[in-house]
Amino acid sequence: MNSPASRTASSAIDRAVIRHDAEPGARLLDKAFAFAFRGLVYAQIWEDPVIDMEALAITPKSRVVTIASGGCNALSYLAANPASVTALDLNTAHVALNKLKIAAVRHLPDHAHLHRFFAQADRSENVAAYHSLLAPHLDDVTRRYWEGRDLVGRRRIGGFSKGIYKRGLLGNFIGVAHLLARAYGIDPRAILAATTLEEQRQVFEETFSPLFDRRLIKWITSQPASLFGLGIPPAQYDALAGDEQMAVVLKRRLEKLACDFPLNDNYFAWQAFSRGYGRGPGAPVPPYLEKRNYEAVRDRIGRIEVLHANFAEHVAAQPDASLDRYVLLDAQDWMDDAQLTSLWRDITRTARPGARVLFRTAAEPSLLPGRVPDDILAKWDYSPDDAQRLVKADRSSIYGGLHLYRLKP
Repeated sequence: MNSPASRTASSAIDRAVIRHDAEPGARLLDKAFAFAFRGLVYAQIWEDPVIDMEALAITPKSRVVTIASGGCNALSYLAANPASVTALDLNTAHVALNKLKIAAVRHLPDHAHLHRFFAQADRSENVAAYHSLLAPHLDDVTRRYWEGRDLVGRRRIGGFSKGIYKRGLLGNFIGVAHLLARAYGIDPRAILAATTLEEQRQVFEETFSPLFDRRLIKWITSQPASLFGLGIPPAQYDALAGDEQMAVVLKRRLEKLACDFPLNDNYFAWQAFSRGYGRGPGAPVPPYLEKRNYEAVRDRIGRIEVLHANFAEHVAAQPDASLDRYVLLDAQDWMDDAQLTSLWRDITRTARPGARVLFRTAAEPSLLPGRVPDDILAKWDYSPDDAQRLVKADRSSIYGGLHLYRLKP
């Protein structure tokens, strides 16, 4: 589909990603990433919504604005009872996925059907449920997306009968990682049999850790394009690596994912090591799929709005003192100083008393000091101790930093 809307979306992604002042080689990598980012990237968002909700301290008066990505977090915030959630994304696939999830909460008959559709996303019944229960309630653009075909000719809705989490840029990345592991005689699923943190660490040290010393793994991960599947553009690659080899950084992040949290409470680990959610009773899932949250999420589903829009442009269009919870994911890692300054000027202008801003960074430190003018940052409180505590508790384990800014009284 090459409609005016899709061309506009592509241009918006290009503007967000491509560094026009970069060297030709770096600019070419940016263009390659922008092209890859136009399709489905995340079937599941890789930021921990439990930590988000703790940091944001959502109240019934909170007006949340967030980047949508895979939609798990935006829907999960409803469990915290905000006044509204606005989820924005430049990626048309992510917008379609968010709208499908909202329709599923509204129109599937019960929690069992919702859980089967998204937690057991490889059942033929899901496609039948889509056509009979969901498609009639979708807008034309969203319906065309799901009933259309991907680059290899597969109907996109068929992903929910064959494993949607194995698709998309991240799903393919994890699949390649599994193939590489098996080429060295390692089954990534083996760690899921561990029943204690001690057993998890033993499996990691004996199987996964040596992989990162392999010459081929070091070479592959030294190429910025190798991390496109993680949604990491070239501009973010250098921030993630810092002064270390990328293999060392990735080993440390995988170690945290594999060893620091019990597997029965970390659905991110199940996604990484099994390419889907666990199937046993009580297997961990995002909050919006938990049975205990089902009624609350369903009752509040009308409070969420999904927009195909740029986060910064949306905030710039809002009235003064109209928002109070901002979730930027890692989008600021892609921005230059002028973009950061413009964004934070509008965040400060639109922030209501008690407002909070939450974002992640590839590197550990906050990227704002020295890049956003002091007169803007002076209006916000920031605690490095809070940042260290939050990132340590984030089960997704991908990011180096998780930062919370509070508007000063």
